Amino acid sequence: MIIIAKYEEIKEGIIFPKGNKNKMFDYFIGQSYLNRLVEKEISDVSVSNVTFEPGCRNNWHKHNDGYQILLVTGGEGWYQEEGKEARLLKAGDIVVIADGVKHWHGATKDSWFAHIAINKGEMEWLEEVDDTYYEAR
Repeated sequence: MIIIAKYEEIKEGIIFPKGNKNKMFDYFIGQSYLNRLVEKEISDVSVSNVTFEPGCRNNWHKHNDGYQILLVTGGEGWYQEEGKEARLLKAGDIVVIADGVKHWHGATKDSWFAHIAINKGEMEWLEEVDDTYYEAR
């Protein structure tokens, strides 16, 4: 039996190309792809298209002395702030993450997921979102 993940078309890129395999693999469980659209050297923010294979998610992290804005462009994913319930994200959703808020985001188990990430400040990577915790979503 062949299982096809939802939103397979995302792996080809919908609005922006998905980019190359993300080299920050130490901070992700599963495979993600990164296409930097605006480098921090050009302005005080970076803008990237981030694409997650089904089940891929990043570690808990914070944005210090800044913020993060996620613009969901396709698929289904999770966003969760520490101490709050996880929020299901779909195309068109927007998440604004304030300075210093501990959070994680990534694809659902059975769907590709893509978002534009607008980042200002320094990222502080924290612990993994382990399989047991993730599977409870």
